[in-house]
Amino acid sequence: MKNVTDRTSNPFGMRPPCRHECDSGVSSVFGYGDANADFHLVGDYPGVHGGRETGVPFTGSVAGERLQPVLNEVGLVGDAYSDEPAVADLFLSYRHACCLPEGSAPTEDDYDRLEPFFDAELRAIAAHVLLPVGERATRHVLRTYAAREALLDAAGDSTDGEAVSDGDRMADLHGDHVPGRGFLVVPVREPTEWEAGDGERLASSLSDLRATDYRQTADLGRFLAEHDTYEVR
Repeated sequence: MKNVTDRTSNPFGMRPPCRHECDSGVSSVFGYGDANADFHLVGDYPGVHGGRETGVPFTGSVAGERLQPVLNEVGLVGDAYSDEPAVADLFLSYRHACCLPEGSAPTEDDYDRLEPFFDAELRAIAAHVLLPVGERATRHVLRTYAAREALLDAAGDSTDGEAVSDGDRMADLHGDHVPGRGFLVVPVREPTEWEAGDGERLASSLSDLRATDYRQTADLGRFLAEHDTYEVR
């Protein structure tokens, strides 16, 4: 089944209860891209991953400047960098899409308030591969859509008793293929913290994945009298 929409931005007409305006004059950086995408890039919020000036996720930011060329290399974005990227088989959105006052970050109550909108859009897109960016988005996706949050806590475990930072844990998981509950999760380290080789590691991971049959579907043809194949997400 495919979604039928020609809208690239906010394809399902989401109206989250946002209270502040971005620099672009809109109150929310809506989901953007192909509503029938197999790949869904999940960011945190506009203040950290961009879009306050453009209204498009992962633009106008260091995160976008580093991620878009990688996505272009593997064929998911048409340009090395653009404020209106031409995407193919890719959807981009944030856990917390609302704009906040400059320098502010969402509280746990803020995330909870927007969770129904994020979850509804994610399930409407029904991508096969989720690409959460940064520790907060990755933790949420692993917990909610994979029941594998323990992987993030176990990654980077220290053997000398020293505390392990979230950045170290994400460095270990960066680009891994983690099977979930109907989704494959590929964690992405916070782009502002990338070190030498992190971009290449992600590009290689996605290239390898796209060369395989990563789609998770079920054949319900056995229930049809004609015995035809009928695959559903």
